[in-house]
Amino acid sequence: MTKFPVLHVALDLMNLHRAVQMAKEAVKGGAQWIEAGTPLIKSEGMESVRALKKACRGKKIVADMKTLDVGAFEVEMAAKAGASIVIIMGISDDDTIRESVRAGKKYGVEIMVDLLGCHDKPRRSKKLEALGVDYLCVHVGIDEQMAGGTPFDTVKKVAAATKLPVAAAGGINSETAPLALKSGASIVIVGGALSKAPDVAKAARAIRLAMDTGKAVQTGLYKKYSEENFKEALLKVSSSNVSDAMHRKGAMGPLHCIIPRGKKMVGRVLTVRTADGDWAKPVEAIDVAEPGDVIVIDAGEGTAAIWGELASWSCKVKGIAGVVIDGAIRDVQDILELGFPAFATHIIPNAGEPKGFGEIGAEIQCAGQTVRTGDWVVGDESGVTVIPKERLSEVANRSIDVFEKENRVREEIKRGSTLSSVMELYKWEKVR
Repeated sequence: MTKFPVLHVALDLMNLHRAVQMAKEAVKGGAQWIEAGTPLIKSEGMESVRALKKACRGKKIVADMKTLDVGAFEVEMAAKAGASIVIIMGISDDDTIRESVRAGKKYGVEIMVDLLGCHDKPRRSKKLEALGVDYLCVHVGIDEQMAGGTPFDTVKKVAAATKLPVAAAGGINSETAPLALKSGASIVIVGGALSKAPDVAKAARAIRLAMDTGKAVQTGLYKKYSEENFKEALLKVSSSNVSDAMHRKGAMGPLHCIIPRGKKMVGRVLTVRTADGDWAKPVEAIDVAEPGDVIVIDAGEGTAAIWGELASWSCKVKGIAGVVIDGAIRDVQDILELGFPAFATHIIPNAGEPKGFGEIGAEIQCAGQTVRTGDWVVGDESGVTVIPKERLSEVANRSIDVFEKENRVREEIKRGSTLSSVMELYKWEKVR
């Protein structure tokens, strides 16, 4: 007999050896159900279920098959590999659900249905209960999470519509696990907050404590950020993290990074277009910019300086966050001592003249990237990455995801592995 509430760990990984190690750590921390996530099953097949069964004796192994067809066959496969629970999709045809339930009874496994994609989840839940499934899962997918989606409101509606145990999944951590239970969930499914943790056992204990006490356990990680607080996320990540989150896009071309070690530039863009050596519009933009803005200048890759110490001082006094120049800058030592973040394609002593050509606020090209006023930039010692204004919270969340996943990889390397071993690079080289 299952004792609720259940801490269910979803291992949506690519490599089995990493999943097994995380599963062992999660069990030490109090996890009761261990899931071979869909990416892991697609990558490693039923061997992932077998390996987790061997590694976590006495725990229920969940196979997230995401079945849409041939329900009986896929339930049989998972059951014979050692699964105790098989996940199929709620958008499946009713006949597929029936066949899955029949196969579950035949092979002694339970059926959980993922409601992802179902339009009227409470109504579908009632039908699924009538069809004989064992559990329901309200699941906010990864891509929806990146836009700030959470499962809690839907969990309330589904839990009110059915007597079946309901699982909540989607960006849950030690702060939000109590919310899942208060919403009516009996099963708390946690993915990234454990699989990205350097110490999975410690992270699992924190979540288990939050579930048992009903009180949030504070964490600085594994959160999702909205349009109101995405800057908090961007201040935690690097320009490299942001580039990775955007599929290696958004990074400006080679720049001189005039920024103190460890300092970061994050801010909303105000654009400037000017001619080589004409520093009138760049300096006038300081008066237009708001505190926290970053002035991004297209000077046509010019080689006469349009920016220097005095312009930087003006920005420092007003609270401007930084400047990026597709053109030339001077007074580098003074700017470094001032601590004002500046980036430029050229460094040269001679300045141009203030002639007043150009404009402020127009779409520009800067170091190979299209930049608009209202976009955001993240700059550090590695360079500058541009984030389109319509993707701010999404990219912030994806950047945090990259940052947190690297934390776990770093920990595995510190334990004696290497990057190629952790990622199994030889195995995943393109087949020719």
